[in-house]
Amino acid sequence: MSYSATLGRTDYEFDSIRDLLATANEQKTGDELAGIAADSDAERVAAKTAVSELTLETLYENPAVPPAEDEVTRTIREGLSERAYDQVRTWTVSDLREFLLDVGTTDEDIRAIRDGLTSEMIAAVTKTMSNMDLVLAASKMTTTARCNNTIGTDGTVSFRLQPNDPTDDVENIVDGVREGLAYGMGDAVIGINPVTDSVARTTEILQATKEFMRDWDVPTQNCVLAHLTTQMEAVEAGAPADLLFQSIAGTEAGNREFGVDSALLGDAHELGQRECTADGPNVMYFETGQGSELSNEAHAGVDQLTLEARCYGLARQYDPFLVNTVVGFIGPEYLYDGKQVIRAGLEDVFMGKLHGLPMGIDACYTNHTKADQNDIENLSVLLTAAGANFFITVPMGDDVMLNYQSNSFHDGATLRQLFDLEAAPEFQAWLEARGIADGSALTAKAGDPTVFT
Repeated sequence: MSYSATLGRTDYEFDSIRDLLATANEQKTGDELAGIAADSDAERVAAKTAVSELTLETLYENPAVPPAEDEVTRTIREGLSERAYDQVRTWTVSDLREFLLDVGTTDEDIRAIRDGLTSEMIAAVTKTMSNMDLVLAASKMTTTARCNNTIGTDGTVSFRLQPNDPTDDVENIVDGVREGLAYGMGDAVIGINPVTDSVARTTEILQATKEFMRDWDVPTQNCVLAHLTTQMEAVEAGAPADLLFQSIAGTEAGNREFGVDSALLGDAHELGQRECTADGPNVMYFETGQGSELSNEAHAGVDQLTLEARCYGLARQYDPFLVNTVVGFIGPEYLYDGKQVIRAGLEDVFMGKLHGLPMGIDACYTNHTKADQNDIENLSVLLTAAGANFFITVPMGDDVMLNYQSNSFHDGATLRQLFDLEAAPEFQAWLEARGIADGSALTAKAGDPTVFT
């Protein structure tokens, strides 16, 4: 079935829903690399017009990848609320956009329908929205989650403390934990990317961070971002992990490249509920990012925004505590410059929240991208206004292990002060008891890691 739109005196034809969605996407170098992007701004506008006139039922009946070929599609459809879907199936994408942006639409109104939306519906409405639309609609939605503390409550923004070390030196990692906590970071998670993916190294880092948390009564959670199977083996042997982490993709083939499938994710969720050291109930942590399927030659001809939405459709089946997009980490082959990184970051957080996820972001870029720290700070301000649950922070904004640029501990403190936001409630009380924070502001004692010696 083909779709069409007329712009001025020009008629545009689109061969399929997949073609139409790809053409309606904002300019992304990844879509251009895949050969599925609009040929001109006029064609892009025509495609957006045609997308806005689709019914949500049409999108349900025509998923980007057929369910017979892809377990991500099947998982998304199996998790759909038929009752909520019946409320919206006759809506057009334009109707959904107007509903989300209407001044009278509340968080409760959105909760009533969101479980009836497939990822393709959410991707489609995203393509018809401006940057400010995305910020406004996202700001209406709250998604809380509970592990050892609670994130996403009104008046809060949280931060992952990422004390990576290029040699996995545990003492250096613990020193990084001291520094980050002294700046009020770490209420989302103390999460370390290990250099060596082994059960022994994963266990060693988990034990060191857990011992520090217990010694100083830190109300947060720890996680080592080794491969999921490595973490599971460590936990089964008694390693003290609060969260289990995995990168996921929007196609079955993409997840195969990551070494996971829905059965393994289900097993991990069950293991986490049973053996992780957290209070829970939310014990999973997922990471995503536009373009990963293309980089693995697993995109199935689908644009990177739609595939990103499908990651969130998969993630919500496992009731995670954290989901974040690593928006600029993948490089300029997929998001060329600061403009594309900012747009993708806004899209991803909006789509994650509309899936009902506790959505955060690593607002970041690699050094060969046409972007700089001001772009990342601009994105962070926009996404704090949009109500992102959490951001990732690294010392001085420079991750010396992964070799990319992100938000700094100082950026996190500035965002809280600028928007009069506090940390997760349990963590905020701990910061104030330690004399590190007073409301949304840091004290003169902040930034001194020797307070934890």
